[in-house]
Amino acid sequence: MSKKHDRITELAAQFAGDGVDPRYAGYFALFNRQKFYEAHDVLENLWLPGRHGANGNFYKGLIQLAGAFVHLQKNRLRPSAALFKLARTNLEKYPRRHERLDLTAVQALIADWLQRLEQSEFTVNPLTAAIVPQLELQK
Repeated sequence: MSKKHDRITELAAQFAGDGVDPRYAGYFALFNRQKFYEAHDVLENLWLPGRHGANGNFYKGLIQLAGAFVHLQKNRLRPSAALFKLARTNLEKYPRRHERLDLTAVQALIADWLQRLEQSEFTVNPLTAAIVPQLELQK
């Protein structure tokens, strides 16, 4: 095993016990703390072995969503928009509710952030301390 894999396994272990894979639960916990890069890493660890399976594009879309916010944190507005669009495309292949996630709400979140970027013509970063995204798993 690689050091990165070991680090991610250790990181994800703290999110065990929600009835889902700890890496999946960890994605949401880290995302909601604005640790988008870490959220991306944790979910990528789950996605890679099964990327061609039934949830491959679902996880890929969520990884791209976190990546879009990584770009916003680095003030890369156009690359962020590109990842939002890729995430939207990958997630729209799934039902409205999938793996305890309300994808209608996720698609609305993506549309909102894209609109913020496009409305300013990519001159204003909409990610601020007061305006942060949140994702929630349903029971």
